[in-house]
Amino acid sequence: MCANFKPLTLAQLEALGLTEIPFEYSDEVYPNYEMPLLFRSQQGLEWRKVRFGMIPKWADDLSIALKTYNARNETLMQKPTFQNSIHKCKFGVIPVSEFYESKYIDNKPQRWSVRRKDGQAFYIAALYEICQKSEDIIRSATMITMNAIGHAMMKEFHEPGDIKRSVIVIPHDRLEQWLSWKSSNIQSFVDGFPVEEFECAYAPKIKIEKINPQLNFFD
Repeated sequence: MCANFKPLTLAQLEALGLTEIPFEYSDEVYPNYEMPLLFRSQQGLEWRKVRFGMIPKWADDLSIALKTYNARNETLMQKPTFQNSIHKCKFGVIPVSEFYESKYIDNKPQRWSVRRKDGQAFYIAALYEICQKSEDIIRSATMITMNAIGHAMMKEFHEPGDIKRSVIVIPHDRLEQWLSWKSSNIQSFVDGFPVEEFECAYAPKIKIEKINPQLNFFD
């Protein structure tokens, strides 16, 4: 499951010809972090700051986002968390520079990145939700995933076994079609991204050591 990614950069935003994002966001996003979502409104393409992880109207605790950041396309209609959004066709995309997955080497997980070879940002298919809790308006979204057991690149990730998943990448030339889609049947978009256009690489987390001021007392 994709639980960590880098949103698109300013340079990538300009290269795609998208409007400026009117809010700040983290360089890396994890579940329950705020992130930029692109969707289509009556006014055209719009950005919204949303939480990474679906927060349905009936949820009492926002921490549910820690468990709802990915949604299997096969069960969207059956899961109470996602039913409202899929019935109302609340489709959006999460534009990313790269996302991270675990590859098991000698039974130990390593963090690897997946990105486009040409350096462009790409669009991950998403469902979004808007609900009100007390005085607050809560906006949230989840990435839609697919079976990746037959995908040449993504089958190498996740824990050893027969269950392999991948995010669904919306091709640049199908963005408008996806954002304007008015059916809960999304099977025409459920397709593995073209391996020849992407690359993966080992990407360990950078550890930032905390420096105790007393250690530098005699420097």
